[in-house]
Amino acid sequence: MKHDPRRATSIVLALLLAANLPVFAAEAKKDEGTKFLRFVEDGRDGGRLETADVSYKNDKGVTVHLIGAVHIADTGYFEALNKSFEQYDALLYEMVKPADMGAPQRRAAGDDGAIEANGIGLVHILQKGMKMFLDLDYQLDGIDYTKKNFVHADLTAEEFNRMQDERGESIFGLMLQQMMKELMKGDAGQGAVQDIDPMALLGALSSEDSARQLKLILARQFEHMDEMVAGLEGPNGSVLVTERNKAALKVLKDQIAAGKKNLGIFYGAAHLKDMEKRLEDMGFKRDKVEYRVAWDLTPRNAAAARNAPAAPGRGGQIDDRDETIKKLLDKIDQLEKRLDEVEKKK
Repeated sequence: MKHDPRRATSIVLALLLAANLPVFAAEAKKDEGTKFLRFVEDGRDGGRLETADVSYKNDKGVTVHLIGAVHIADTGYFEALNKSFEQYDALLYEMVKPADMGAPQRRAAGDDGAIEANGIGLVHILQKGMKMFLDLDYQLDGIDYTKKNFVHADLTAEEFNRMQDERGESIFGLMLQQMMKELMKGDAGQGAVQDIDPMALLGALSSEDSARQLKLILARQFEHMDEMVAGLEGPNGSVLVTERNKAALKVLKDQIAAGKKNLGIFYGAAHLKDMEKRLEDMGFKRDKVEYRVAWDLTPRNAAAARNAPAAPGRGGQIDDRDETIKKLLDKIDQLEKRLDEVEKKK
């Protein structure tokens, strides 16, 4: 099958984005509301991917922090989050998990045979793969969910599955639908994917600095992904974002009613634009905005990198990365076949 470079680039980006689902927040206007995820260029072929920590207060003395997350990030990012979480009376966290499952243990992928939310298994596989592929750490490995102030504030896997079935919604279906929309816009010269050079992507894959180069390509797109990700949300929202936000805010109200005054909500950045509006409807006003570095993409000194001793536990990294590239290319072939089938039915 003949590959369309633009289509292949779109699919590669979709797979990279899936490793952080849900991460992105759709915005009606660039200057409207808070920017919960941003990329800051450093002018030296590098930069920083940053997430927001935004505080809101009401007239009853309650403070709520919306703490944006990316699910694969630098080790120091998760270490800093763990320390900051200690200050809260209650830290509400996202996780679609079985109703009878307790707090996740670090480096535990869940019990075999447990009920799993539709499509979440695919996302977890991609997240774990991209952790190695992009030389980052995984949120479930880095965050200590066993702390006493942690409160689950999400749908159960059973609720998530039921709601998605009722809507006829699936994570893979949302991704495929949005890729089709973006490819059609690309044909008309309007797609964001045209800003990405397929040769630059291939160059990054073969570079000695491939992890950082790939992260730069992905992070720079975060500034232009609002319209693409808005397509994941229909006029009635989605289970993936909207319904989970409703569940989180219900838990927040319960915690406030129980007397908690200083609370944090730790959720993927895609959720926080909608949560901000819901907090405003509850009488909260934005107070402060701070940013935390999730990906430090400062260029490394090539000579120092070559002479540096190998990091512990990385013995099979090159072979593992080659295997991941092969799996990624296989996935591109599968998705291109699916796209061809959809186009033939038009």
